[in-house]
Amino acid sequence: MKHLLVVFAVICLPLGVWGQKFEPTWKSLEQYECPAWYQDAKFGIFIHWGVYSVPGYSNEWYPRNMYMKDGSVYKHHRETYGPQDQFGYKDFIPMFKAGKFNADTWAGIFRKSGARYVIPVAEHHDGFAMYDTRMSDWNAAKMGPKRDIIGELAAAVRKEGMYFGVSSHRIEHWWFFNGGKEIPSDVQDPRFAGLYGPAMKEKDSLTAEFMNDWLLRCTELVDKYKPQVFWFDWWIEQKAMEPYRRTFASYYYNQGEKWNNGGVVLNYKNESFPPSVAVYDIERGSSKATKKYPWQTDTSIGKKSWGYIQDEENKSPNSLIDDLIDIVSKNGNLLLNIGPKPDGTIPEEQVNILLEIGKWLNINGEGIYGTRPWKVAGEGPTENPDGGFGESKRSDYTGKDFRFTSKGNIVYLFCMDQPTDKKLIIKSLSLNSDPSKPIRSIRLLGSEEPVKWKQKSDYLEIMTPGQMPCEHAVCFKIEL
Repeated sequence: MKHLLVVFAVICLPLGVWGQKFEPTWKSLEQYECPAWYQDAKFGIFIHWGVYSVPGYSNEWYPRNMYMKDGSVYKHHRETYGPQDQFGYKDFIPMFKAGKFNADTWAGIFRKSGARYVIPVAEHHDGFAMYDTRMSDWNAAKMGPKRDIIGELAAAVRKEGMYFGVSSHRIEHWWFFNGGKEIPSDVQDPRFAGLYGPAMKEKDSLTAEFMNDWLLRCTELVDKYKPQVFWFDWWIEQKAMEPYRRTFASYYYNQGEKWNNGGVVLNYKNESFPPSVAVYDIERGSSKATKKYPWQTDTSIGKKSWGYIQDEENKSPNSLIDDLIDIVSKNGNLLLNIGPKPDGTIPEEQVNILLEIGKWLNINGEGIYGTRPWKVAGEGPTENPDGGFGESKRSDYTGKDFRFTSKGNIVYLFCMDQPTDKKLIIKSLSLNSDPSKPIRSIRLLGSEEPVKWKQKSDYLEIMTPGQMPCEHAVCFKIEL
């Protein structure tokens, strides 16, 4: 039956959407508008949790690297678990029991963090689905935890009043386990082909069967869990995938119209979609300039891995709060990842970081949620890299760096670090910058202390308040 479905996938799905609002053409898909709820939300939680959390070593690409001959992960695996033809990746599945996993507990933490949407990985490159799928027996409902993890999270997240999404990394499964064909390993055993997949070389052309399988898995996730965000990783930009991308987008957008839930969001990387058709995502980086269309950064609390590893080094709440402000000032959202342990608990340090962000948002969230970019994103001496994978070269912001957001006739001014000078000098809010809109009032969010200020022809001068309401960036609410 599965093979019959695969044969008809690309034929039936477009026919099913003709006559509806979105058809599988770029011209039709250009009707898409990013929903207001997503533009208002600003902050989401990403979850990389799967079988790869069991070894907890190196990073979430352990399942690939354990088969890459002579690499450090390959050697670690042999020394710890034995040869790959005797102990393969499949053998971690019974160890992935998730005995302490409680979706309600997780959702409560995410709500306290200030997040407005949550996106767990439904299937990573490793081919093990974290949901109850008809497309494969290699899934968390039938093996390992023997629970529909995605289904439980969807219910818990929505119960807490947050939006729910899913991510798919399935397309990379085409080549993810190809190292296992170069060494004696269980990847070559046909009994496990359902987990290890084609294991082709990256240069090998995708087959129609695999792309149809991808499409059916994606539409199954849409139909079963009604995600309000669908996040794609890289590699779907392959040329052969174009009709499949268009078909999926039209199907998803039309389903979103039927659900009448405020609209849906499709995240993509690289050049998989035109920027007007879906929401662009930058991995572990940011943008130097404000973007015309809403966009998103995905990054992880952990510096080394997206999934759980035992020796993770986590970022500070201060740097993550600064990233959130900078991204929001440029019309973006921050999707912040955690890596739960194989038992289903979130590492304590990562929980504490989330709660610290939530504490800051309780005071300053008015300048984040529901805002839009101002005429300039910011000013100050600190410059950080543009684009993806630049965060390792990131410099900390100072008390002389400022970012702006807006809401009607209100401008929110963020001082990106605790100010040390007696006066803050902001050039973008001088009288000359917009004589028709002089400043009417200024107050510091979270503080009852009156703010002393002077708007001069060349700059705005704010006297630094005596006591700060929080330990990180502070926000001034400026009424024009």
